[in-house]
Amino acid sequence: MTQNKSPSPADKASAGTRARRQRVQSAETGMAVLKGLARLGGRASLTALAGSLGESPAKVHRYLASLQEEGLVAQDSGSQQYLLGTEAIGIGLAALRQADPIRVAEPALVHLRESLGVTSFLAVLGNKGPTVLRIEEPGLPVTVNVRPGSVLSLLWSASGRAFLGFVDEQALRALAEQELEQAPAEQRRQLAARQPIDHLCQQVREAGCASVVDTLLRGISAVAAPVYDHSGRVCAVITALGATGGFDASPQGPIALAVRDQAARVSRLLGHGAAGPAA
Repeated sequence: MTQNKSPSPADKASAGTRARRQRVQSAETGMAVLKGLARLGGRASLTALAGSLGESPAKVHRYLASLQEEGLVAQDSGSQQYLLGTEAIGIGLAALRQADPIRVAEPALVHLRESLGVTSFLAVLGNKGPTVLRIEEPGLPVTVNVRPGSVLSLLWSASGRAFLGFVDEQALRALAEQELEQAPAEQRRQLAARQPIDHLCQQVREAGCASVVDTLLRGISAVAAPVYDHSGRVCAVITALGATGGFDASPQGPIALAVRDQAARVSRLLGHGAAGPAA
């Protein structure tokens, strides 16, 4: 008679490892299904979702059923499409409450300061114009009167030009026109003779950033790029500035590339581009 053997410690350990691996793989697949649904705009048919994931509809359906049980996914009884459930919405709202541009942008400002040796700061659009909220200065800071709370020019600062170029709001345009009207003739000559504001906005959009050299303060150059929130709205601008002699403000220079890269990174952390259009 054959006698059943008890599993050895090694067999038990191997079985435990396999079970843990399977649980991890199941969790990874479940999260892939959930993220795939989000990328499709939060609503999609089973066929469309499976196709986007490169998985069989039967496999995706099994995971959707589990996600439904947890409230992360729901199904529209009319169209039979799957959509993000109340628990997923709650998670998203909690993440949005943490998406503070000042907090999220701090590492980016420090990175620009340390890697480029420049002054970097974050500005938002206030009632009177671009307003500095957070600033990081190198060991030997450039002597410039920019501090938290400073309100910057729309037309002659890189920060202001970035807002002007990427924010299409009538109130902002009115502020720029008022600033242009009140500017000294010498400053106005720095801009295009015809339709100067339109020309400036076009230059900024084409470059993907705003650059200034000796426009606001003689001897100071700067580059600024927009930060977008989850809705695609420009919520802030990241700017790097330094002494003109050692500061390459060209749109394709290393400083501009770094500023655009950090602004894009902060935008992603704020949820920009996290989900595609609705299915």
